[in-house]
Amino acid sequence: MNDSPTTAPETDPVRKAILAAMDRMLSGSPKRSTGRLSVSQLAVEADVRRWQLTHRHTDLRDLFQARVRQAEDARGSHQKTVEERDDLRRRHTELQRYCSELEERVQTYAAVINLMALEYEALTEQNAESARVLPLPSRRTPST
Repeated sequence: MNDSPTTAPETDPVRKAILAAMDRMLSGSPKRSTGRLSVSQLAVEADVRRWQLTHRHTDLRDLFQARVRQAEDARGSHQKTVEERDDLRRRHTELQRYCSELEERVQTYAAVINLMALEYEALTEQNAESARVLPLPSRRTPST
């Protein structure tokens, strides 16, 4: 994809310098400027007078500003995805902690239920034994 406003290669050394400076600044590797993405800093980076960007090569100025907006939008969307990822990681950690708490509760409830079942079984066996009717010994009378 060619960001140049014309399809023919640039022959003007000033335009070449501006385009090269634009590429360096947008890639984050400026040589002469502070790296701030402004038209003034583009002029410093290209080693040209500012008026050449604001009056003579306005198409390159507009191209630079459009590319800066695209880069900022991309950074903004990247920052948004990073924040979403961090939020998802935080929520994941919270859900893991909550799941662990629930698993501990389930283990506790299972132990209590088992203990209650054993106690119930013992109680029903005890009641069954005490409720059992025992036959009385028969008294035989001696026959005469």
